[in-house]
Amino acid sequence: MPRQKLSLIVFALGLFAALPLAQATDDQSQTIDAATVRALLERVAQLETEVKELKAARATEQKSASAAEQTSTASTTNSTVSVESLEHGGHSTMAHVDAPGAPTETYPSLRLRGFADVTFNGTDRPGTKSGFNMGQFVLHIASPLSKHISYFGEVSLTAQPTLYNVDLERSFIRYAPNDYIGLSFGRYHTPVNYWNTEFHHGAWLQTTISRPDMIQFGGRLIPVHFIGALAEGRIPSGPLGLNYGIGIGNGRGNPISRGGDAGDINNNRAWVVNVFSRPLFARGLQFGGSMYRDQTPTATTNIPYSEWIASGHLAYTPGAPEFIAEFANVHHQNMRGAANFDSQGAYVQFAYRLPFNEKKWKPYYRYDYIQVPATEPILTAFKNQRNSTIGMRYEVSDFAALKAEYRNSSPDPGKPRVNGAFFQTAFTF
Repeated sequence: MPRQKLSLIVFALGLFAALPLAQATDDQSQTIDAATVRALLERVAQLETEVKELKAARATEQKSASAAEQTSTASTTNSTVSVESLEHGGHSTMAHVDAPGAPTETYPSLRLRGFADVTFNGTDRPGTKSGFNMGQFVLHIASPLSKHISYFGEVSLTAQPTLYNVDLERSFIRYAPNDYIGLSFGRYHTPVNYWNTEFHHGAWLQTTISRPDMIQFGGRLIPVHFIGALAEGRIPSGPLGLNYGIGIGNGRGNPISRGGDAGDINNNRAWVVNVFSRPLFARGLQFGGSMYRDQTPTATTNIPYSEWIASGHLAYTPGAPEFIAEFANVHHQNMRGAANFDSQGAYVQFAYRLPFNEKKWKPYYRYDYIQVPATEPILTAFKNQRNSTIGMRYEVSDFAALKAEYRNSSPDPGKPRVNGAFFQTAFTF
């Protein structure tokens, strides 16, 4: 009996001692299972991340391949040579990126892009007739010559009563080793205001049918073209996103609506300085100003006048909304006397891409203002403008648009206002 009791006591003690061990073993088993599950979940998350990265890399490669085949629209940020910006001829966003594994660019690499439009118009101005007009047929010619050297050309064909007028609108070679300096030589659209360098030839590029009155092609208030040398680039400025442009070249030609393609009309070179900001904290915002200096004689008496053009702009184009406002003052000073004259040009344009129907509809409004003194010796026989334009743009596709405009204009205060209706199809190819 004592022996049996002793056995029971030993068995009980052994069982008591085994309980913590069994519990520890069970806890360890549970701990191992939880750790395994955690590791598996982490591995699954890691694999999902890798799959997302692979998909993103593939999408980027497809987008790069598509961009290499198609041209892009204009832009105006300074950088090194990019095929996309070259094909629009912007002096900006010209960045050549050699992505790892991407095919090597061959030089030269000629690319073409075209623009055309057809317009129907009718007004109640006495003596005018309604009808269809062939708009400008425009070719953009872009060719990178090396990683940092590129060429861009722009040729237009404009319908005249008996023929088509062929004109070389832009032609320049550009060397841009980095984002901070780009040097080019040739014929440009003068960087004296925003619209002239943002919307080049090709009506599809701009929201409206017509350009602002102050910067019409063939206009005289502001020199549209500039022949010479231009340096441009970014200014290290952090979030302000400052850019600059400095140019020197031939001044106005004869007539003054033309640039001095075949040489300057005097020994005085024109120069232009442009500074603008594209803040990083406000997408689509740009504001800045320009100063243009030249010397030009009167058409009849050949008296030399100094010319100073000061301009400023504010543009906000983040996507759906569009707001552009510009002002320019043209100052002419008689270099042999005290007479001086100031003329002003301005416009304000509003537009908004409506949120329905895939955002294809875009109504817009613009007010144009031009005031030139009656006795101005350089801008002779100039008609002052107080014009309103209201219209609608409809995107037929990514590369074609329909536009309709109503314009109410007055050539001079006090004279009857003129009403006009305009319809246009504009496209790029």
